[in-house]
Amino acid sequence: MISIKTLEKNAAIANDIKIFEDIHLSTKNIVVYRRSIESLKESLHFLLEKSVEFKESGTIGEIAYSLNTYLAGKLPNHLDLVKDVIYLLESFKRVARVSSFRVILSKIGNTMCPKFHSDINQLRMLCTYHGPGTLWVSDYVASRKIALTHRGNENILANKGLIQQVDTGDVVILKGTLYPDGIPILHRSPSVSENGEERILLRIDLNESLSLPL
Repeated sequence: MISIKTLEKNAAIANDIKIFEDIHLSTKNIVVYRRSIESLKESLHFLLEKSVEFKESGTIGEIAYSLNTYLAGKLPNHLDLVKDVIYLLESFKRVARVSSFRVILSKIGNTMCPKFHSDINQLRMLCTYHGPGTLWVSDYVASRKIALTHRGNENILANKGLIQQVDTGDVVILKGTLYPDGIPILHRSPSVSENGEERILLRIDLNESLSLPL
């Protein structure tokens, strides 16, 4: 596969998972790993018919055990999804150099965060397994200026060219307000409630302070 790079100043996008390391660059506050999740299609189809609200904190092994137990009674091929979550956790571990995480896997039928905002954390990983992906602001300089205004969301929405969206299945790492010496990314949840849509969203947060590369 040919690597795809974005021209946006604040983002790094590629179909190689190694792109995650670019989140530590001072000029980047979002990285997107583009990929296909066709192999998970059957599992996700069954998951849409269930109520899903999985939450767990701990090491990758602890989370994997809990997730395997949780999904075993819900999906005929649950191991495929468990393996994918483990794969993403291990990738995030290499980037953040931590050993403990907080994971949420849930089915969402409402718009969680309708306004553009920055998260109060260091880093967060998201993957929308089903439904529309996360919206984010593409211009690095403008996003910082807009974030400081009282009418930030109105200004962003008025300039549609600033708004980008992560594709379903792709994996994104977002830089938050607590990342050392970094400018956080502005992002928001897609509108789903008024359209009758649903999302299956994986959210992974750090459960300890990240260790920056030397």
